[in-house]
Amino acid sequence: MRYKIRHITEYRYQETVSIGHNRLCLVPLNYQGQKCLTSNVKIVPTPDELVYQTDYFGNTLLFISIYKEHSQLAITSESLVEIVHKGNTDQALNLILIWEDVKNKVALHSDVFAEVMQYTLPSLHVPYSEAIRKFAADCFPAGATLWNGCQALMQKIYSSLDFTPGFTTVNTPVESVLVSRKGVCQDFAHLMIACLRNLGLPARYVSGYIETVPPPGKEKLVGSDASHAWVAVYFPEIGWVEFDPTNNLMPSYNHITVAFGRDYFDVAPVKGIIFSSGKQDIEVKVDVNRMS
Repeated sequence: MRYKIRHITEYRYQETVSIGHNRLCLVPLNYQGQKCLTSNVKIVPTPDELVYQTDYFGNTLLFISIYKEHSQLAITSESLVEIVHKGNTDQALNLILIWEDVKNKVALHSDVFAEVMQYTLPSLHVPYSEAIRKFAADCFPAGATLWNGCQALMQKIYSSLDFTPGFTTVNTPVESVLVSRKGVCQDFAHLMIACLRNLGLPARYVSGYIETVPPPGKEKLVGSDASHAWVAVYFPEIGWVEFDPTNNLMPSYNHITVAFGRDYFDVAPVKGIIFSSGKQDIEVKVDVNRMS
């Protein structure tokens, strides 16, 4: 399956910007059944400095600096991605793996699971919290398999939260989301990750896209026409298995992965600083089209 993705971000500044520095995370990963065939990022005005780097998590980042005065900034990312298979779901479904055993295995063998252990720790948007642990507890009774626990948690979050665009911001604490029971895909993902980490299970944030146009007879998925977020959980001997709590499904051919991180802060599509005063308006447009 091939997809063409266009992600446009436009800033309009109330006052002229003299200097701007931005970090972009817009290039899809080459990862586990997914191949980024082409990728191109166009920026207006043309940056004075432009550098591609691979970050600690293996994501492709683009750093840009603009030293000329400007009142607008337009970033257009276009990519062609091929998805073969998401891989680990079938194996995880058939694996008898008790969740307490996974928790203990990761905690007791830090030398073997050094890279994975970081995803059991709190991060900027994913705290340790007794309220969050209690919310997740009934999904992981003693002796439950990791698969069944994750499925139950995904379904509980999906049924407990209302998808409400505009109700939260990127800085809304996940504990506030748990109280209000409203949010967007980023909040659904942060809550599921927080639940798992509070139980000692490794979970990481996945940013990407969902196919914009659904197959005939199918409803449009929540999160299309925008960046999407979901969750990856570590299953020993298998690897990372993905869950989409916003839509209560296992990511498949129509989920395109851009980046992995501890939470949204690590993989925000665009972030940076400007030297200016006054407000700014931002508009984001995303199109994901199936090519074959």
